[in-house]
Amino acid sequence: MVSTRRLDDLRHELVDRQAGGLFDATFYVERLASYTFKLPEDLANAESLIILASPCPQTRVDFRRNGRTVSLVLPPTYVDYAKPPEQQVLTTLLAPEGHRAVAARVPLKPLAVRSGLGAYGRNNICYVPGMGSFVQLAAFYSDLPCREDSWREPVMMERCRDCVACLRKCPTGAIPSDRFLLHAERCIVYHNERPGKHEFPPWLDLRGHDCLLGCMYCQRCCPEDKPFLEWVGGSVEFSEEETSLLLQGVQPERLPAQTMEKVKRLELEGYLEMLPRNLRASFAER
Repeated sequence: MVSTRRLDDLRHELVDRQAGGLFDATFYVERLASYTFKLPEDLANAESLIILASPCPQTRVDFRRNGRTVSLVLPPTYVDYAKPPEQQVLTTLLAPEGHRAVAARVPLKPLAVRSGLGAYGRNNICYVPGMGSFVQLAAFYSDLPCREDSWREPVMMERCRDCVACLRKCPTGAIPSDRFLLHAERCIVYHNERPGKHEFPPWLDLRGHDCLLGCMYCQRCCPEDKPFLEWVGGSVEFSEEETSLLLQGVQPERLPAQTMEKVKRLELEGYLEMLPRNLRASFAER
């Protein structure tokens, strides 16, 4: 927990990096410009920013295609992202004391690291002790007084200082050796989460595309994540017919109810536009 006075620090960190040319301009507009650093109207007296982490597994998604099954992964954080379980937990803790919590649209990784909850890996992902990077982060404003602010400078895990496993494994060179900040515009995550009208750039080797969304290369090779690599929270299978419909980019209202139920279970409603492109890339090499 930190004071809401730290909102300015979070904002300045983002703006100063942009002003210093550390973010690709298109990436900044598409992925970072939507954060809000003002107190919410329905909790204008908020005094604290609370950041929580909960263990979060990867999810396997199987697609039937040409008589065989192609298995892809949804990395940690995709399932349950829109409805994080932490809010109910936090509300249960605060309500008896007469306090409230409202979701905050702020940069989660910087807040988690600066609050002391976690630390950065060399890959710029946030790691939390006992959970590695298999975590779901969620931030909330609260009217609970912040009597002890734990704000600190950003830190990298000690283990990363002499380790370059993720740098060597990244297939797109997004993890640099000459600076700490990721070249996010080269990250597979950025490209396979862009709207479907954006095809993959010619320089991106599609053989590296083994997740339905996101990417797991830097996590799979990370020693800190080794205890969690086999943790799969569940799986969902799409039939040949359903896979064909997703590849065609059929609109949600025209998808069978059973198919939409699976889409909703995986929280993919907002990603349907991207799936045809991502599936084509994944199937092309299998």
